[in-house]
Amino acid sequence: MLPHEKISAAIRSAVEAGRVGLVPFVTAGYPKKGAFIATLREICKDGDVVEVGVPFSDPMADGVTIQRSSHSAIEQGVSLHWILEELTASDIDTPVVLMAYGYEQLAKDAVAAGVCGFIVPDLPWEESSEFRAALDTEGLALVQLVTPATPDKRLELLCKASQGFVYAVTITGVTGGATAMPPEVVDYLDVVKSHTDIPVCAGFGVREAAQVKNLGDHADGVIVGSALLERLESGEDPAEFLHGLQ
Repeated sequence: MLPHEKISAAIRSAVEAGRVGLVPFVTAGYPKKGAFIATLREICKDGDVVEVGVPFSDPMADGVTIQRSSHSAIEQGVSLHWILEELTASDIDTPVVLMAYGYEQLAKDAVAAGVCGFIVPDLPWEESSEFRAALDTEGLALVQLVTPATPDKRLELLCKASQGFVYAVTITGVTGGATAMPPEVVDYLDVVKSHTDIPVCAGFGVREAAQVKNLGDHADGVIVGSALLERLESGEDPAEFLHGLQ
């Protein structure tokens, strides 16, 4: 099974078990660099796929919580190279997707580290051919993001191009927003699902079990980032929080 297929299979397995696939996001090395793998293991107890954020100084799509976590990790010396070394030395078997701004073409190293794919928010489709070719050689996913404002033709293009899952942003703006989802989001998710055969995961603003249930009726999985980082920041058990979302 190719790495990108592992991502899809993990989410489909959750759905087949009657659950909403859970994709927790954690900034690598946050809140403590030395506890990265231990934190990841706790998150993997309930995460079907884990999105690991590579800290970046100007994460344009991220709200204040993820920005704060990125700055903290950078101050602790966390880098993409360090993340890959840590993952390579670990025994994590949950599919890992790296979320990276200012991407670097490290496909072979990513495979060795057990990474199954990348999310690159600042990489437009029209400029991605070189990176996609490097990832395709290793069977890695390049997960595409779509939003409620994506035009129909582009939505169809991105859904067909995505691997692993389609990242359906639920609201306009940045991550970590208010708990209220626009009522029309379910119609939007239905449209996204109609354009792809791979899982669709809804992200941005997911904080509560009720949201997970509502979104799970129209998507295969949900992505939980800022709410999880806030629990980590306050010293709470991440596994307990994630378990409570199901």
